[in-house]
Amino acid sequence: MVVVVGENEQLSREAWGPNHFGDMPDLRLQSQQEELVKALVATGKPVVVYLMHGRPLAIPWIAQNVPAIVDGWFMGEEAGNAFANILFGDANPSGKLTITYPKNTGQVPVYYNHKPSAQYFDYVTEDKKPLFPFGYGLSYTSFEYSKPRLIVPPPVKKTGLASSEPTDVYGTIEVDVTNTGIMKGDEIVQLYVHQKVSSVTRPVKELKDFTRITLDPGQKKTVTFTIDASKLAYWNADMQYVVEEGIFEIMTGKNSNDVQKVELKVGK
Repeated sequence: MVVVVGENEQLSREAWGPNHFGDMPDLRLQSQQEELVKALVATGKPVVVYLMHGRPLAIPWIAQNVPAIVDGWFMGEEAGNAFANILFGDANPSGKLTITYPKNTGQVPVYYNHKPSAQYFDYVTEDKKPLFPFGYGLSYTSFEYSKPRLIVPPPVKKTGLASSEPTDVYGTIEVDVTNTGIMKGDEIVQLYVHQKVSSVTRPVKELKDFTRITLDPGQKKTVTFTIDASKLAYWNADMQYVVEEGIFEIMTGKNSNDVQKVELKVGK
């Protein structure tokens, strides 16, 4: 069975005046939509949930009890055909979330690139993990990642004002990605960076690059990312766009939570 739930533009819009309401007070499905899904699941038949919405929804019960969820957001007039192609296996989905999904409204704000001081302690009744992390997305096949390998060209360039010149390279990262399933599919390989010690507090990780690859069943590809100033620099307290010396954690993976890392040391 396929059940479509979510919201329309009237429930997901900005409030801009006393006569134009907006901004929902929570992220749950409105009305009796969740009860409808529960009733269908209770029949014992396989259920596929298609989500139509314009903001992340808090759907922990559905995520735990429904075997397949297609997140459609607000699509255009070809949404039905696109969903049918995925449902019948004519297309292998490869999309990744561009936002973090919380388990409950009270978990907001929750985002992957928070500062280290944002501790995100566990709650009394549940853990701090999001429902779906930034960059998350499933496929009809599966992919396995190797640990990233760092290749540093000698000598490493001195730190200083960042440059967009292609010669301003601090190293390259290689990671092997293997299609371990039985179907051809696309994977979006993601690169995150974190400077461990800096003059200004930096996020625990930041998405700095990504690339899409297509793999046949059993095929392996080596993905290479160039680590240049654009991936390491930031605006310091003096409003200078610089690469500071120190140790950078370079992370690769299929989403912001499922990553492996290697360290890059940048000296004077």
